[in-house]
Amino acid sequence: MRLVSHPVLCNYYVTYRCNAACSFCDIWERPSPYITLEEAKANLAALKQLGVKVVDFTGGEPLLHRQLDELLKECKRLGLLTTITTNCLLYPKYANRLRGLVDMLHFSLDSPEPEEHDLSRGVKCFDKVMESIQIAKSLGERPDILFTVFESNIHQIKKVWQEICKPHGLVLILNPVFEYNKVGSQLSPAALQQLRQWGKKSNVYLNDAFIQLRLDGGNHTDSPICLAGSTTIVISPENKLVLPCYHLGLKEFAIENNLYELYLSDEVQNLVALEGRLPACEGCAINCYMQPSFAVTINKYWWKALPSTLKYNRIKGTWKQLF
Repeated sequence: MRLVSHPVLCNYYVTYRCNAACSFCDIWERPSPYITLEEAKANLAALKQLGVKVVDFTGGEPLLHRQLDELLKECKRLGLLTTITTNCLLYPKYANRLRGLVDMLHFSLDSPEPEEHDLSRGVKCFDKVMESIQIAKSLGERPDILFTVFESNIHQIKKVWQEICKPHGLVLILNPVFEYNKVGSQLSPAALQQLRQWGKKSNVYLNDAFIQLRLDGGNHTDSPICLAGSTTIVISPENKLVLPCYHLGLKEFAIENNLYELYLSDEVQNLVALEGRLPACEGCAINCYMQPSFAVTINKYWWKALPSTLKYNRIKGTWKQLF
């Protein structure tokens, strides 16, 4: 049963540029402009009108956008929840400007060992993560640690949880690695079962539906779980609507200050109707689009996702704003 028919999330790419070179991501290789404040304000108003609840300002590295605080302020004015994930290289510089504007602030950390984390990210940034934790806490912020899980670092979860998250009162978000366009990798069934146990720990967030979907072989085009097109609006730095999702990028539509009408147009909705059914959708398990997909239709994945969703939003105090 479908509970919500309108989009609930916007993945707003402020730029594809990045000051890191992560081994499991290729977005930093793409040339890119930055979104403009004028276009973004018009788009945010349209997103609100379409029913979107959460705006994820992403990239690339979102803190490279020098007007990010203005974008966040506009979201706050419209009553939209905000989320940002950063490698922390620039957070100490901009922390004061971002204070109180990010509802879900995620600091990426893939290992408790500086050399291992820096190798994964292709740049020295471990020390910046540690510095950013201290700065954020001093400003009254409540960042989370986003830990992308690979076969090679799953054994490091315990140390990150015990030595970094627990002493600082931080939520540990476990983000199972996903594969797309020959980028990234997959986790073994044994690793997935190990992750499932970690999701039961205090102050650890792991969406168990991510695990179940992988054990089930990902999305299947004959009976799709993915609802990327109807739950998630993707906007590129070139101010284009991207469908069915960023990772497929099958078609782009110039927004031209017309996002509301464009999204509801027959051409866009006909493409939305193919969500999860395209050949490239077979076996997909991309977290960015599965999480909102799990939230809008009651099925076994909805029930799998529910406990962790309630747990995280209770801890963060954001659950009331989602309804």
